[in-house]
Amino acid sequence: MTQPDPQTDPQALRRIHIFDTTLRDGEQSPGVALNHNQKIEIAHELARLNVDVIEAGFPITSDGDFECVSRISREVRGPTICALARTARADIERAASALEAADKSRIHVFTSASAVQMQYMLRKTPEQVIESSVRAVGLARQYTADVEFSGQDVMRADFEFVIQLYRAAIEAGATVINIPDTVGYGTPEEYGALIARVRDEIVMGRAIEISTHCHDDLGMATANSLAAVENGATQIECTLNGIGERAGNTALEEVVMAIYTRRDHYQAETAIRTREINRVSKLVSRLTGMPVPPNKAIVGDNAFAHESGIHQDGVLKHKETYEIMNAELVGREAAVMVMGKHSGRAAFRKALNDLGYDTDGQSDRGFNDEALNALFVRFKELADRKGQIYADDLHALVGSSVESAETFTLERFQIAMGTDMQPLAYIRLHTPDGVREATATGDGSVEAIFHAINTATGIAPELEVYRVQAVTKGAEALGEVSVNARYGEMSVSGSGVASDVVEASARAWLRVINHIVAGQTKERQTVTAETP
Repeated sequence: MTQPDPQTDPQALRRIHIFDTTLRDGEQSPGVALNHNQKIEIAHELARLNVDVIEAGFPITSDGDFECVSRISREVRGPTICALARTARADIERAASALEAADKSRIHVFTSASAVQMQYMLRKTPEQVIESSVRAVGLARQYTADVEFSGQDVMRADFEFVIQLYRAAIEAGATVINIPDTVGYGTPEEYGALIARVRDEIVMGRAIEISTHCHDDLGMATANSLAAVENGATQIECTLNGIGERAGNTALEEVVMAIYTRRDHYQAETAIRTREINRVSKLVSRLTGMPVPPNKAIVGDNAFAHESGIHQDGVLKHKETYEIMNAELVGREAAVMVMGKHSGRAAFRKALNDLGYDTDGQSDRGFNDEALNALFVRFKELADRKGQIYADDLHALVGSSVESAETFTLERFQIAMGTDMQPLAYIRLHTPDGVREATATGDGSVEAIFHAINTATGIAPELEVYRVQAVTKGAEALGEVSVNARYGEMSVSGSGVASDVVEASARAWLRVINHIVAGQTKERQTVTAETP
């Protein structure tokens, strides 16, 4: 059944707000450590995606998180910028200070609602939890008119206590009440019924927004969030690609496209610019080093692929036989775009424009002539080795080039190896002070190139995680290497893209080195209370 466009559909639809917590809850994914520039880049793209709220961080946790929330507040316009805080005065004052420059700000105050968390984590009585929550919400209201309140683990809490807690928070000034299924315990039926009780017994028709925050421990985060929408929730808290604590959070792309595609059922809509979804998903995957599974709904490589002969026959005759949405609707390429080594700069520029990139340098995030020429050189090098170049290849090239100024850049490398010799790597790096060269051995070609880079730069991080995946199709597909490393107290990540895995590894490792030199990473600090 063909769905009408929500922009032209005269039927009134409920507006569901999208609260994106990729930069806060998403960054809590094990092994993820985003630096300031990466967070700013994601925040700008979230604004372009048109999310309603960006939860930028947890300012009390570290100076780095505070500075990052402050920068996002200063530089990103459009969405409300939100900062997380426990019920402690220091948390709230720190959050308020970080949000000072925001056009629209929100302080998100959280505590615990379940008996097990109050007893073993907070070590407070229910009365003390209510008292501290009221005091915290009242303090937050002194800094902003937009205050969100969460009681962790509501799904396992006593509802009579939940009524008391949330009523007290509303009386103290909370404008949004969030109902977190912090441990992903609920089923859609149970969670939907809980939201209905919150609507009927706590909100009771008042102008208070009901928010949903679901984790995916049992694989039901998206279903639970949609059940909440059916029962009166008007805000969904989610992350790109569903990243987050443990098994992750509700995936933004899934709930947005479910509401869009089945608005006949949900009678609701969001303000998300759906054509930006795929590009922002790839950006988050690259910067976090967390690959998107091929079968992932909406943004996975296979989400719009048809291999079965019956499916192919049906789609060729009429797309809607096996497709409930168009790939273009989420920014995917429906047709193959082919570029090659004979393509000139004009064709290359047009191909990038067709993919939505600014090649005229009109915005502060566009490509100027120098950047475009550098990218064209890499394109020609890749085309010489790979032959045909597709849209995904160009996305990967652009993604790997969008970085801050680098102290060390790769000029040349060589690997000598064989069945009866230890791999030997030679590296030649360009720096502002001239050329540096080094050779080193290793147990494998990747370890050898890492050792050579360490020798040339004088910096030797400790490798913690190494991932490699194909980011395009074909026998000569581009490979993306993502690494996480530790350097003293710093947790650093980097990625590199090339048709050769060793080159991609070298580029990823150099990215780590450059982040260390630039001092762009923050020290990750642990907060005793688990966040919602």
